[in-house]
Amino acid sequence: MTETAGLDVDSDWKRFMRKHWRTVATFVVAGILAVASAIYVFLWFVGNAQSTGLVPRTLGLWTMGNLVSFILDAIFWELLLVGIPVVVAVVGGWLLWKRLSDEEMKGYRLFRKRSRTTRGGGGVSLFFFITFAIKVYLDGNWNVPISTWTLDYVVGSMVLILEWTLIILGIPAAIAVVWWTRHVMKKP
Repeated sequence: MTETAGLDVDSDWKRFMRKHWRTVATFVVAGILAVASAIYVFLWFVGNAQSTGLVPRTLGLWTMGNLVSFILDAIFWELLLVGIPVVVAVVGGWLLWKRLSDEEMKGYRLFRKRSRTTRGGGGVSLFFFITFAIKVYLDGNWNVPISTWTLDYVVGSMVLILEWTLIILGIPAAIAVVWWTRHVMKKP
């Protein structure tokens, strides 16, 4: 390893790659195969979902029941046919990583600390989808084609879901603020 003014010319990743190139290449190929397999399984599932009658061929005839069944079945097949092999490969990679000697692991600084920025917000969309599905079910529109819904129905449902959320979260929040205010005001 050459150093210039205290800086490593050869990066830790380069040294790691030179020493373990076969393992890294195997995991890169496995990753590419996993992505290709996931795409193939999804295309296979879509074709079978239409031919077996799980969903109608025409999108305008889909119901909320068809949509939810389609999503859940697709997740099941992806996890079964792609997810399990990926988990096995990840466990194998972790076991290989643990087999490295302590001296060698200390020699690499592959994962430096980074800023702690978060990219949240994905749960909000899932929450609104689930609550919208519950509202559609409660309204009796579960097996009604989505193409027959009016814009007023969809927007009205979203506003009602937002109101429910504000009430469900707002009441405990108001109680907490009142309690906190009283607690702070009693302090000398």
